[in-house]
Amino acid sequence: MAQPVIVSKTSKSATALAEPSLSGFSTAELYRELITRFHEDPDRDGLVQTPVRAEKAMSFLTQGYELDSTQILRGALFDVDYDEMVIVKDIEMYSLCEHHMLPFFGRVHVAYIPNGKVIGLSKIPRLIDVFARRLQVQERMTRQIADAIQEAIQPRGVGVVIEARHLCMMMRGVEKQNSSTVTSAMVGCFHDQPTRGEFLSLVRHPSTGSL
Repeated sequence: MAQPVIVSKTSKSATALAEPSLSGFSTAELYRELITRFHEDPDRDGLVQTPVRAEKAMSFLTQGYELDSTQILRGALFDVDYDEMVIVKDIEMYSLCEHHMLPFFGRVHVAYIPNGKVIGLSKIPRLIDVFARRLQVQERMTRQIADAIQEAIQPRGVGVVIEARHLCMMMRGVEKQNSSTVTSAMVGCFHDQPTRGEFLSLVRHPSTGSL
């Protein structure tokens, strides 16, 4: 690999000048350089393939940028005469914090009240992955999921709750192991207290793992 580009942390102009010179390197080559800067030997057995593996892993974990949420949802819309609440809860979610590029993970609960159309159930977890597999903040992702459903099928309302743990708080910084973050986004009739209350009550009810 070519000689590393030295960029001053305090100089924005130096950063701007240095960025184009990195475009000729593959992501794997950049990871190899990082390993070297961590004072490790990138040629030892355990690390020789790490740059390639890391490149593949990051490509998978950020593939949401290449996916179209609207296309996913509109690929499985069905006309159904049903106007009560639909909830898909306890959906596993894994994402990367955009501030430190460390994982945050947890559960997503999604509800909506149809207005003539329902979404194929498997599409809701797929929708979550569209927004989770990016550099994210939990607050934004919560709103993006709700807005995507509202835009795709125009239901009477949408509710989304995310409960997550952030490794940027657990393994660095304040190092609080038992903290969790809960965010919610409500659209349409989910702003009304009875509907909102019913959704939150059903979400809080623990899943037994069997019917």
